[in-house]
Amino acid sequence: MSFREEINQPGEDEPQLRPTKLSEFIGQKEVLANLSVYIEAAKKRKTPLDHVLISGPPGLGKTTLANIIANELSVAFTPTSAPAISKGADLVRFLTLLKTNEVFFVDEIHGFVKKQEELLYPAMENYFVDLVVGEGVTANALQLQLQPFTLVGATTRSGLVSDPLKSRFGIHLKLDFYSDEEMAIIVDRSANLLSVSLDEGVALEIGKRSRKTPRIANHLLKRVRDFGEVRNETSIHIDTCKYAFDRMGVDHLGLDSVDRQILDILINRYGGGPVGIKPIAVVLGEEERTIEDTYEPFLVRVGLVDRTPAGRVATRKAYEHLGLPAPVPTKDIQKDDPTLF
Repeated sequence: MSFREEINQPGEDEPQLRPTKLSEFIGQKEVLANLSVYIEAAKKRKTPLDHVLISGPPGLGKTTLANIIANELSVAFTPTSAPAISKGADLVRFLTLLKTNEVFFVDEIHGFVKKQEELLYPAMENYFVDLVVGEGVTANALQLQLQPFTLVGATTRSGLVSDPLKSRFGIHLKLDFYSDEEMAIIVDRSANLLSVSLDEGVALEIGKRSRKTPRIANHLLKRVRDFGEVRNETSIHIDTCKYAFDRMGVDHLGLDSVDRQILDILINRYGGGPVGIKPIAVVLGEEERTIEDTYEPFLVRVGLVDRTPAGRVATRKAYEHLGLPAPVPTKDIQKDDPTLF
């Protein structure tokens, strides 16, 4: 597992670094402003909040936001993930144990199969589930009434959430990458919680190399802290910070060795593209989904890779980043919307 994959694993942040209230959550201003209205209205009506679908790349705070929703509503919180629910009976067990107005959080909800989704439809709309007990002529249909609840689904691949399921969420929240300034504030907050002192400029330096992702920022902060502690620094110097990143192979844009390999494959093996994701995955020795979920969104976001109808294309900025001469463009290639994945 590469360094970038390792820090993109869900649930890896230390619990004390996660915000617990909307007022503590940094960034995503429009999302938070609207969400605060929805929560306040639900509290005034004393009814469960509408079901919420949160989408966005890994590490932006989907799980944290789900927990905050439960905290703001002062209700119980039950988390799970679609891959962990292998059978319909498992899903029914979760649903029947929910308390009144409880938040039921399902991570990677796009992983549900059709039969599991069909169990959810009446549960989300009318708070009951249909069960068939027995087989053949002895089979009986049962209807179990549920307590009113709020389903919060999170997904890194919103395009894989079926339309029937997606339409049953009354609130759709899309988390976007953070600015460098927001990332610096997040690093400062985490440093205070970890009792780590940072010299001027260190928080921004870590923020700029964190791929605009809080989870990555928290992990990089802890690794920079390790270098500072070994050097017996009471406050981490900017030189120590940059030295730590050089040792970890994280450059000024936040790219690691795998990111640079992807760009190298695009440019030196396939002449800059266009090329499909499968050949890149084969040469790199990674799964296609890992590239699409973990690496590609940021490479597109910072303008190093374009997604086109014909495949992935390295941009002029990618050539410059690797110190290579950019080719003379021969024709324009229509770009896909980079927010579609």
